[in-house]
This record gives sequence, structure tokens and C-alpha cells, in this order.
Amino acid sequence: MVVQKPWLPVDLRLPAGPQASLGILAFEAAAAMSKLLSLHRSLSDQELSRLRSDAMRSPGVAYLNSTDQAFLLRLACAELVVSLDAAAAAVARLGLRCGLDFGGVYACLKSGAHDARLDPLVAKGLRVKAKKMERLVAATAKLCSEMEALDELESAERKINVRGWSRLSGPIPQQPQAAAAAAAAAAAAQQQQAGDSPGAESLRQELKTQRLKVKRLKEESLWNQSYEKAVGLMARAACAVFVRICTIFGSFVPGLPPPLPAATTDSVQTRLSKLLHPRSGKAKAASGPITRRDGPSRVHPPMSNSCPIIGLRPSGQKSATDWRKLLDAPPSTVGGAGLDQQYANVIVSAEELLRMEAEGRQEEAAAERAEVYEMLPAKLRAAVRSKLREWWRDPGPLDEGLAQGWKDAVERIMAWLGSMARDTAQWQAERNMDRTRRFDGAPRVYALQTLRWADKEKAEAAIVEVLVALSCICWYEERRRGSVRLG
Repeated sequence: MVVQKPWLPVDLRLPAGPQASLGILAFEAAAAMSKLLSLHRSLSDQELSRLRSDAMRSPGVAYLNSTDQAFLLRLACAELVVSLDAAAAAVARLGLRCGLDFGGVYACLKSGAHDARLDPLVAKGLRVKAKKMERLVAATAKLCSEMEALDELESAERKINVRGWSRLSGPIPQQPQAAAAAAAAAAAAQQQQAGDSPGAESLRQELKTQRLKVKRLKEESLWNQSYEKAVGLMARAACAVFVRICTIFGSFVPGLPPPLPAATTDSVQTRLSKLLHPRSGKAKAASGPITRRDGPSRVHPPMSNSCPIIGLRPSGQKSATDWRKLLDAPPSTVGGAGLDQQYANVIVSAEELLRMEAEGRQEEAAAERAEVYEMLPAKLRAAVRSKLREWWRDPGPLDEGLAQGWKDAVERIMAWLGSMARDTAQWQAERNMDRTRRFDGAPRVYALQTLRWADKEKAEAAIVEVLVALSCICWYEERRRGSVRLG
């Protein structure tokens, strides 16, 4: 008598073993690895110089966001730490499947406590391993697209097979001819699959080639990498990125553990300090492009533990900093009101409208103007109407010089407002977890250079000025073309 063993459920949450391959989890590992590479590139000397000159001191940021360099530096640091925390959480989840406690190691690193497990991770850094990580992410991204193509080919093959059998379907034959009819149907199906169906042979050949390509990419990508190697590589990258953040921002931003010992980081710290503050530690006030700042900034919330850019981190600080909370925009900002994406779309459309007018595409410009008007919130729509009514009461001489003055004013405002709108659209797209961006390891746009932290009243006033001027320009061009036709 054969005794059947009781069925035992498989617990998929159990560790997979250090030497087991990642398999389907290669795509999650590649997304975390690409995020770490993006942070690594964002902390390069070139990107830090761009952060200081192009982002923190740009006219739009100075007018709409803040001129407080300490606040902007803290905001950039908080965004980097929050992004690193998300990548480290993914690495910790993968580590649990193979018995590696990266979550505890990362917590020790953030708290500033010494852990012997950190020594090999921090000492080697990321210079040599970054190239290997780039190759693995690129191969895994290619594998993802090729597997999707393979799924489509296999789906097409199944459809051909189903159509082949459907042509042979009919009433169930009577006995005793049933066996003979079934054999005839099978033979006919084999004959149809052999060449009767158009394109069946080429599809099978394409399927064979695609399967070989997928098999080769699995060998080259993270798919066949062991948990131990993949998690170890990402753990080293996460620790190296955090040490780099502490080295750059540790002396300027409170809440970070002390940087590396001075014997190994003095030259690096001096060089990075010059990148962030080339001449003086005092923030250089930048005048706004529209009007002068008459009072203190209303954009950033008060911070009791704020510090000047040049200065030491307060000693004895034990409370953990909630970096994610620092990224919450206050209600007085565009992002706090949840309008950053909408206002960015309006500004980008207005920029396209100005381009259409300059190229003489009046019909397209009229359609675009109506579309922009529909995109406006009720408050901005009422403000534009009020401004236009006020202008119509005393329009003044409508000549070419006035129209050119409008164009010049719009171009001056759009020079800084348009770049902030494009950065806002890119910042939002980078945080959209779609398939086209999850393996993108390029340096990212900072929130401080977008409309998220822009003063809501000033941003709305600038948008209204641009839309009113564009309406006047369009009206003048329509009147000029009408007079030319009449003449």
C-alpha cells in the first residue's frame, strides 16, 4: 500500500540562499541599482558644481523659491538621503531572502555607530564597481525588453495554433469512426502547422532566435547573479553613497553623522567646499527678475536647528532627523497647494504658443491659446480676465513698438520661468515608476529647482503677466493681418 505524503505549502518568504540566482527579482534589483548609480553620479564634482551655480543661484530659484543658501543646501541633502533610503530598503528586502542583514548595517551607518561589518563596505568605495553595475543594469534592462518581445511572439504563435484547430472543429463524429476522425484531425493540424499557415515557419524561426537572445541576456544580466554577489554589490554602493553625502554636506547640514576621519577627507572636503562656496561662505543675495524682495522669504518653514553654510554641525545632536518631512512643501508654495504639475503644463504650453506666434502659425496658435485657457484654475482665469479688462479700458497706441515690448517682456520672464517648468515636468517624470524610467541611472533634477517650492503668489503673478501679454500679442497680430488684407 502506497501512503501519500501530506501536501506541504511552500513559504515563498523563506530565504532563497546566498548562492541562489535572483531570477525574476533581477528587475527589482536592477531598479535599485540604477537608483544608486543615479545618486553616485549626482554627487560627482561636475554635478555638485551644477547644483551650486545653475540650480541654487539661478534667477528663478532666487525669485520664486529662496535666496537662503543654507535652506536650499539642506533641501538638496534631504532629497538625496530620502532617495538613498528607498534604494537601501530595496537592498534590505533582497538581503533578507538570503540571510543578509543589510537593514541593520545601514541603520548603524546612519546613526554614526561603528560596526565592523561596515569596514569592508566603506573602505573599497564605488569607483571600480560602478562600471560593473552599469553593465549589469544595461543588460537587465535589455533583458526586460527582449522578454516582452518574446511574450508577444509566443502569443502570436498561440493565436496561429488556435486558428488552425478552429478550422478543423466540427460536430463530434459518431462511433466507431471517432478514433479515425481524431487521427485525421491531428494529421491535418500537423500539416497546417508545417507550412499551410502563412508566416508560420518564419514565426517559429523568429521565436527560436528570440529565445536564444533571452537566454544569452540572462547569463549576462542580474538574472543569473547570485543573491550574495548582487546584494553585496548594492550594499557597498549604498554605503559609499551615504559616506559621500556625509563628506559633502556633513559640515553644513545638521542631522548627518560626522564625515570620515579628517586624515582621509581633508583634501576632499576642501575641494567640495570650494565647489559649493567658491569665494565666500556668505550667501550672495540675488535680485528677482520682476521686483525686489521687500521682506523675508515666506517660502521655507522656520527651522530651529538651521545653521549657516560655513560652520560645524551642532555637537551632541542625538535626535534623528526626519528627512522626508523636510521635503513637505508648505501650503504657501505651489507644491504645497498641489499645483506644481498643472502650472508647469500651463507654462510649457505658453512657451509653445510664443514659438508658434514667432513662426507665423496663427491658426495653431489660436487653438493652443484656447487650450491653455482651459487648463487654468478658476483663480488664474479670473485674474487674466481682470487684467485684460483693465488693459482694454486704456489700451493706448497699438503699434509695432508696443507689441515688440510685450514680446521682449514675455521672453525675459520665460527665460527663467520656462526652465523651472521644464525641470518640474522632468522631476515629476523621474518619480513616475513606469517601465521606461525604472532603469534610468542618469543624474536627477532637484526639487529646489522646480515649481514645487515656488512662492504661490509670485508664481501666479508671473503666469498671469505672461498670459496677458501673450493675449495682447495675439490680438495685435490678428488686427495687423486684418488691416493688411483690407489694404
